[in-house]
Amino acid sequence: MAEIMSGGCQCGRVRYTVTIRDEEAYLCHCRMCQRATGGVSIAFKHVARRDVAWDRRSDLYESSPIARRGFCRECGTPLSFDFPDGDNIDLTISSFDEPARFQPHHHFRVESWHP
Repeated sequence: MAEIMSGGCQCGRVRYTVTIRDEEAYLCHCRMCQRATGGVSIAFKHVARRDVAWDRRSDLYESSPIARRGFCRECGTPLSFDFPDGDNIDLTISSFDEPARFQPHHHFRVESWHP
């Protein structure tokens, strides 16, 4: 069953609501995600772009020629990853107000996995 959830950055400048259709999430271990977060991986929730409503849009960083990352320029919170021409966006699990709702079931870019 679909459910509306909310989230945003640490300082509250950027906020969103999104329709969630399942609890599935994933961990990305790619070097870009590692560098963007300073961690060994990042947890994302994959959603349809049309299901996200931004109260205030995140700032964007073009992290590669084909992808960009949403973040808050004030507090630095990583918020999203997407391909600009795609129909979907990945929201960071930790930016949700209730992140425990999600359970990562998949690992991507495991060639950069830290043992």
